This record gives sequence, C-alpha cells and structure tokens, in this order.
Amino acid sequence: MKPVAAIAFLLTLAACGVDGEPVPPQVNSTVTLSSSGMSVGTGVTLGRGPFRLGLGAAL
Repeated sequence: MKPVAAIAFLLTLAACGVDGEPVPPQVNSTVTLSSSGMSVGTGVTLGRGPFRLGLGAAL
C-alpha cells in the first residue's frame, strides 16, 4: 500500500505545480468489441522531459 500512496503523492505534486509549471495528465481510454465480448481500458500518464509515469486499468 505504501508504494501506491507514494505514487499518488508524486502525481499530486506534479499535477498541482509544486515543482514548476503544472503538467496536465494525458488520459487514454479504449473500448474493444469482439465476438467474444467487450473490454474496456483506461490509463493516465504524466510526463516531464524524458520521464513518464503511467497508471492503467482494464476490465
């Protein structure tokens, strides 16, 4: 649980601009329909310079 809290804290700092100008997150969502059913996925990515941090989930 501690790594999740640390990542959430860092994402919050980056989003609010404590370390410089705010970085807007990129949100990606996909919906896939096939003969076997439907799948949904979403992800959030924050980046500054060469560094990127992303979290995603699929159902």
